[in-house]
Amino acid sequence: MTFEELKLNKTILRAIDELGYEEPTPIQEKVIPVIMVEKDIIGCAQTGTGKTAAFAMPIIHYLHKIGNVKNSKKAKVLIITPTRELAQQIADNFKLFAKYTNITHLTIYGGVSIKPQIEQLKKGADIIIGTPGRLLDLHKQNHLDLNHLHFLVLDEADLMLDMGFIDDVKKIIHLTPETRQTLLFSATMPLPVRELAHQFLKQPQYITVDSVSSTAKTVKHYIYFVEKGDKKKLLYHLIRNEKLKDVLVFTRTKNGADILAEFLIKNGINATAFHGDKSQSARQEALEAFKRKETTVLVATDIAARGIDIDSLPIVINYDLPNIPETFVHRIGRTGRAGNEGKAISFCDKSEKTYWEAIVKFSKLYPKTITDHPFPWKEKPKKGEVMSKKDLKNKSKNSSSRKSENSKKNKKRWY
Repeated sequence: MTFEELKLNKTILRAIDELGYEEPTPIQEKVIPVIMVEKDIIGCAQTGTGKTAAFAMPIIHYLHKIGNVKNSKKAKVLIITPTRELAQQIADNFKLFAKYTNITHLTIYGGVSIKPQIEQLKKGADIIIGTPGRLLDLHKQNHLDLNHLHFLVLDEADLMLDMGFIDDVKKIIHLTPETRQTLLFSATMPLPVRELAHQFLKQPQYITVDSVSSTAKTVKHYIYFVEKGDKKKLLYHLIRNEKLKDVLVFTRTKNGADILAEFLIKNGINATAFHGDKSQSARQEALEAFKRKETTVLVATDIAARGIDIDSLPIVINYDLPNIPETFVHRIGRTGRAGNEGKAISFCDKSEKTYWEAIVKFSKLYPKTITDHPFPWKEKPKKGEVMSKKDLKNKSKNSSSRKSENSKKNKKRWY
């Protein structure tokens, strides 16, 4: 199928042609026709599938079609997204595809002064892209009019759930007209997201593309089995020995990201932590520095990383394995995009063994196991296994040595 066959407006087709897109992605092929016949949608699609363009193109098509009929002061489209980074990515998409139209858009998010956003709202815009908290603040101050919406888009619904925004999202939905067309997109479909969809969408059409377990064929996968206490040293070893650059490293916690970034910095590697406890401006600064290649390693948590959109990212490292297999697929989906080659490296310590087994079963990936590295798992004798006389002698010798050292320490403490 071609973009022409989707019956998009010529101004959009012109912008698409200039961008060099030859044919729609599977989700664009499925979603665009449904949106254009004004049906609600539940779209299950992960990062890198072209999901944002799938709703941006038909929305621009609609706004261009109604032309001068619209009141330019009143927003016709509201897109709710969980983070500033995602809001800016969506805005960038609309800017690209609406290049040859007069359609206007603005982004609204917290962490920055509210006054410029109030001034922008007074001027009016066709499309508002915002985060839940700031949208509610502006509405409470009577600066945000949602009574004329045609489209309501809930983007990254599962992430909004993870970040605790679902109640705010529900409040915003109640402020919009019942006649709206609602489009909900989510990488995963946990029960609260499905409940949200069935509560607020009217006979939605469920659309999904590919199995969520699918990964890019251009990505090479490697697994390192490593002792937990040696993970930092292994990461440093790989970055230094293989001269790695533009590295996105995933940790399970915000504190873990901070500790790891600090360790790398102390050892001469330009690294930055990237997570939800950082201010909006700090996250944006960190991301821009990484894109400009001023930062070698970006250490991120899963939630924050949804806002990272870099087509040519060469390498992703799973420093901590996720306990949800789908999350692993989303992580490695950050590399090997747009036809580029990518590399995904995973560290697995003994406490994560069950996580790794679940990931392999779910993703159907069989990465190359790297055994030739300085920090492999240290094997322990199995239960009931008889140790050799030499091992027993060494164990006894080491034990006596430790007792002697402890005795000396105790003497030093008393004297």
